[in-house]
Amino acid sequence: MTSTLGMHPLLLLPEMLLFVGGLAALLGGSFLARSRQWITRVVAAVVLIGAAAAAVVIGVGGAQQAFEGTYAVDTATAVVRVVVALATLLVLGIASDEVVDSPRESETYALLLFSAAGACILGGADDLMVLVVGFLLASIPMYGLIGMAGGARSAEAAMKAYLMGALFGILLLLGVTILYGLSGTTGYADLAHRLGDVPSAAAVAGVVAVVGGLMFKAGGVPGHFWVPDAAEGASATAATFLTTVPKIGAVIAVYRLLAALPPDRAWPLLIAALAVTGMTLGNLAAYWQDDPRRLLGWSTVSQVGYLLVAVVVVRDSDLALPALSVYLAGYAVTNVAAFAVTAALPDRRDLASYRGLSSTHPWLAGALVVALLGLVGTPPTAVFVGKLTVATAAWDGGHAWLAVVLLVNTVLSLFYYLRWLAPAFRPARVPAVGTTATLPWSSWTAVVAAALTVVLGVGAGVLWQVVDGPLIG
Repeated sequence: MTSTLGMHPLLLLPEMLLFVGGLAALLGGSFLARSRQWITRVVAAVVLIGAAAAAVVIGVGGAQQAFEGTYAVDTATAVVRVVVALATLLVLGIASDEVVDSPRESETYALLLFSAAGACILGGADDLMVLVVGFLLASIPMYGLIGMAGGARSAEAAMKAYLMGALFGILLLLGVTILYGLSGTTGYADLAHRLGDVPSAAAVAGVVAVVGGLMFKAGGVPGHFWVPDAAEGASATAATFLTTVPKIGAVIAVYRLLAALPPDRAWPLLIAALAVTGMTLGNLAAYWQDDPRRLLGWSTVSQVGYLLVAVVVVRDSDLALPALSVYLAGYAVTNVAAFAVTAALPDRRDLASYRGLSSTHPWLAGALVVALLGLVGTPPTAVFVGKLTVATAAWDGGHAWLAVVLLVNTVLSLFYYLRWLAPAFRPARVPAVGTTATLPWSSWTAVVAAALTVVLGVGAGVLWQVVDGPLIG
């Protein structure tokens, strides 16, 4: 990584585009008639495409540092930027059905862009104070997105997310305070050698607090309690976004923090415990869910557990970062595809109501098959490649037992996904009123995201070469 210090503000061009785009959508929407709010949607889409393109251009320049070494612009940052931008672009497809011509259309796009900018900052933060800024920017807009749906379930979900966010935000700040008090620095570059001489109990307390706070953003154990309620009670737009985009930045933030800590402590054991608990608890809880979005909420908890396996071996295997990057990209499009199917059929809020989907909506049924089997990790989908390479990294890093736990949990997860798929291929009954209509933008989003899942899986070799190639400095 280039060590020359300086501000280099253009290295943060993707984050700037996202934030300024959010401001433009928010302010522009105030002056546009309701029938012309679609203009802010176009602005948001252009900004997201521009941010992804800028991330690629900056990433080709190699690993660098910005703002006096507090922000890393490297492979991990490039992955976060591109995946966050493209995943949010897909979420706009769902929003195009849900919020079109509504009083909160431009505000929705603004909040999506603000939170996406926060997720990117989380992924690139190389300083504890910048990490806090990213956490807050990713979290605060999310509370508004959850509550915008209206109704009792949405209000309950927003309140639970807000209270949990406040609690884990305080936990994160406590951890930052402890680590700063022990080391006298907030920069990751100095943490490794300065924490090596401090009392182990105090250092562990600080790290546990910071990781615990990040687990709220990732939607993983122990900060997962709000995720199923938000997935069920929020709009499809908010549910898709909050279970996909923030965790991209948060997982990379955990990876970056763990890589900066002294290697002589048992930090990987902490992450391994969170990984095993998360994947097991998420799978067991999903078994009994009848609401498809709540099922997907618990599924995302388990997926965080799988992702953390790569973080465990960040120091022990060169496969860790490429495997994590491929998994994050595959998970993002696959999760969006699954939620987009539920968005296209908003009245079907239990698994039994999907009966006959293959005959009434074959394209949506196909997207659902790809999405759910993709989340399991079935070839040739991208998540299959992600899980396989993450398990390989764990094995290569001397944590064979963790690879076995991942594979066992993957097999166990097949059951609850099949509970959803099975009704879709049973003969259709006489359709009930209100259960046959689909929303066009969400339908197309489901099909496109499912196609991307397969394309990324088939082209995983090329993707691997990109993240394991010239972007690494």
